[in-house]
Amino acid sequence: MNFEEFASKPLLKAGGITVPESVLVFDPDAAAAAAEKIGKVVVKAQVPTGKRGKAGGIKLAADPTEARAHATAILGMDINGHLVEKVLIEAQSDIKREYYAAVLNDPVSKGPMVMFSTEGGMDIEEIAADTPEKLKKHAVDIRKGFSRADADALMAGVDLEGAEAGVAETLVKLYGVYTDNDAELLEINPLIVTGDGNVAALDCKFTLDDSAIKRREELATHGTPDKLTALEARGEAAGIKYIELDGDVCVLANGAGLTMTTMDVVRHHGGAPANFCEIGGEAYTKAKVALELVLDKPGIKSLVVNFCGAFARCDVMMEGLLNAWDELKPEIPVFFSIAGTGDEEAIRMLKEKLGMDPLANMSEACKAAVDAAANTSKGGA
Repeated sequence: MNFEEFASKPLLKAGGITVPESVLVFDPDAAAAAAEKIGKVVVKAQVPTGKRGKAGGIKLAADPTEARAHATAILGMDINGHLVEKVLIEAQSDIKREYYAAVLNDPVSKGPMVMFSTEGGMDIEEIAADTPEKLKKHAVDIRKGFSRADADALMAGVDLEGAEAGVAETLVKLYGVYTDNDAELLEINPLIVTGDGNVAALDCKFTLDDSAIKRREELATHGTPDKLTALEARGEAAGIKYIELDGDVCVLANGAGLTMTTMDVVRHHGGAPANFCEIGGEAYTKAKVALELVLDKPGIKSLVVNFCGAFARCDVMMEGLLNAWDELKPEIPVFFSIAGTGDEEAIRMLKEKLGMDPLANMSEACKAAVDAAANTSKGGA
């Protein structure tokens, strides 16, 4: 679950990190009133997406009149598909230097990763791609945590013009906020040093680990639920976890781990998954609904079905899938990988109903699906 800036910064403040004075408002008159109290301000659109400044959603205001005018222009804007319904009126800061700081869940080290860069205020993806040496990283051992010594080591050799101590202390506090709030991502961009040497967070992106929502019910009330596509909303209503992606190779598997692995194998073979759709847990009898979801995405070119029987039996899932086959009539190439509890019965059903055999393993099924999608793109049959 994502949190907008106005909801993220109080977490930083509670963790001892300095943030500018600000007021959340919903109309231009309230924006002017806030500026009257604060002084020179920044009017900032509040939406759960980045690049607000490039979209015209962040403006400087020298007085209440300008604050009102900027709020009038920003409220009602569409920024990356999000309607601006509120703005943050924030005190302007005397910015001397801008940095980048974050803590996130790292799939490679399988733990938290603390990141720091002197290139603050920029798209961190560009920094990571173009000048990766400017992005410092520290994989955290969760048994030991992240200490001041770790922060100093992370920034070793980087000239922060005397702000080393303040930035190091902020990184340690940032890791504390990350752990205290079950974060999946906690990012400050930019982290600034002011003219008088203080360190402060001018922006904050906080993503709560979805698995922690039930433990953090009060905190979750301040978050912004993801905006669902029509297919994702159908999946949610049916009790199926479906996430729509940009690729053309459909994926249908049982269990989140197996589904993600299948998607990774599709990518390994040069393909692009069209979706995440898993029918594990209580959803293992919902193969028909799941098949409808994956087939209804426009632009798909192939489908890989990966069943690994454990709690969910392969034959039960296959029965649901085949019962829907005549009704849905898939017109794209489909490739199967079947193993585990109930696999022999499932394979027999597949042969009798469709005259098909599964491939030898998941890798072969994914490769066949990727090849079929590529062949379709080239105009093949």
